[in-house]
Amino acid sequence: MFNWNFFKQKSPQQRFLLILGSFMIIIFLSLGIILIFFSDMLSIDPERFPKQYRIAFAILLVVYAGIRFGRLINKKNDD
Repeated sequence: MFNWNFFKQKSPQQRFLLILGSFMIIIFLSLGIILIFFSDMLSIDPERFPKQYRIAFAILLVVYAGIRFGRLINKKNDD
């Protein structure tokens, strides 16, 4: 279950870094999803940034968000 004691950290710096890390995970994940599903609505030049590279970059962003999330969870379990 969810443990609220994790959020009762010792310093405000650790709380700020937790919030910043969570925010960056959301940014990377949402940017990847936007590039995969809504790239036709964006005005991206297909000659400069072809669709297969756009999809590969978006998948890379989603995987990186997953790695950051995994690191955040492992850091949670260590404390």
